[in-house]
Amino acid sequence: MSGSKAWIAAPAAPRLSADERRFFADESPWGFILFARNVSEASQLEDLVAELIELGGRATTPIFIDQEGGRIQRLKPPLAPQYPPAATIGEVYASDPEAGQRAAWLQGRLLADDLMAYGINADCIPCIDVPTADAHSVIGDRAYATNPEAVATLGGAAADGLLAGGLLPVMKHIPGHGRGNADSHLALPVVATTRGELSRTDFAPFHALRSLPAAMTAHILYSAIDPVHPATLSSTVIESVIREEIGFDGLLMSDDISMKALAGDLTDLSRRALEAGCDVVLHCNGDFDEMRKVAAAARPLSGDAQRRAVEAESVISARGTGGDMPALRAEYDELVGASV
Repeated sequence: MSGSKAWIAAPAAPRLSADERRFFADESPWGFILFARNVSEASQLEDLVAELIELGGRATTPIFIDQEGGRIQRLKPPLAPQYPPAATIGEVYASDPEAGQRAAWLQGRLLADDLMAYGINADCIPCIDVPTADAHSVIGDRAYATNPEAVATLGGAAADGLLAGGLLPVMKHIPGHGRGNADSHLALPVVATTRGELSRTDFAPFHALRSLPAAMTAHILYSAIDPVHPATLSSTVIESVIREEIGFDGLLMSDDISMKALAGDLTDLSRRALEAGCDVVLHCNGDFDEMRKVAAAARPLSGDAQRRAVEAESVISARGTGGDMPALRAEYDELVGASV
């Protein structure tokens, strides 16, 4: 990892251009993230992932993807089975807690198996936001439940399933996106709820799962905590809430720094996110000029950020726990009642 810089990059297409290849080699992102635009067929995806890992210089170079199920699933049939959203697992849990917890673990384990087939070794799950009735629908059925304890139980089981398959889980969106009144892809959500209420509800699943190795920030303005800066750019939220109250000491990555929730120059935004306490900055849209700006703000990982990055990578394994995958898929299908 020596020399890796504090950012995560996203290629623009199914294959790297010569310019991208040189740029990534020179600017040494810590990891990469893939989207549907990067996928055409199985052999192409395997080749792209292998090339990115080679550019990273480590067998454990993190290759992230958002593969939740439901609306948020970058790999679709026939490249990977279609899974139901987290809310479906929550419904199973509501009627039979033991079955619901097992289904959450199985979905994590099966997702790991799907992704590892292409060399993808990190999944941005579990989504452990706790939605409220008046919130924007951007979270919606991506949430397991509206009860923090159920969310923590099912999110933890899904993360354990992913870890059993040798993948790095990334819980999101810390310290909680469930009350957001806007889609942060398009605008900045503002949450005016008191800190005491946030601690009791929104923060609770993250506190319960604080030992997980990685988390992604919420682009949310919590006006009762920091009335000026969204969480990603707020040293108050990151230090006082995420690191101290929640007790999370894993790798903290920003949500996509190019989302419209954050206004300003990307070099400045990236610098501010790192200065506020993010360990790495995530950039997702593949725009070359924007990537140059993000890379200009990133510096080689060092200190606590490097320690956390090393610890996060340490959970990545090409082996996983093995197991009879057809039997696990059949068990999952029986529990969830979905054709996967």
